[in-house]
Amino acid sequence: MALEHAILVSLAEKSASGYDLARRFDASIGHFWKASHQQIYKVLGRMESDGWVESELVAQGGRPNKKVYVITPAGRDELAVWTSKATPIEHLRSEFAVKLRALPFGDAAAIVDDVRVRRRAHEERLAYYAESAARFYPDPDDLRPDEIGGWLVLRGGILAEEAGIAWCDEILQRLDGAER
Repeated sequence: MALEHAILVSLAEKSASGYDLARRFDASIGHFWKASHQQIYKVLGRMESDGWVESELVAQGGRPNKKVYVITPAGRDELAVWTSKATPIEHLRSEFAVKLRALPFGDAAAIVDDVRVRRRAHEERLAYYAESAARFYPDPDDLRPDEIGGWLVLRGGILAEEAGIAWCDEILQRLDGAER
């Protein structure tokens, strides 16, 4: 997937300025597809040249005008083509996993500390996802068709964080006998 596709999905959901897109990435899409604000602006320019998005200047009282981007029919066509293709299997790349393999050769206490930090991070993201689920999808059994994709992504995040916590607990149990 290219960043272009993540931006097309976001603009298909709702037109936005580059700044608003960057904030959306920080709040949601960025949890599974990272992009800096500079990357987003650069790609938006390329997408506009390719005809996938259009922009219009919107006046803001007392502030500079802002560019609001809208997905075009060509952009929707690209999104349809992209979604019709099989997604390649994503290979796991984890510095943390390599560090665990180095356990017999390194500082076990530092690795245990790292696991505890990682576990807290999983707990924080899980709490954030749970709050998002309660806020945006209070009744998952009554989702509108346009909400199903977002809900499924959020569920994937919740399950991944729960698995991350369980893995950290197992590591801690093996390494320092910590009971959870």
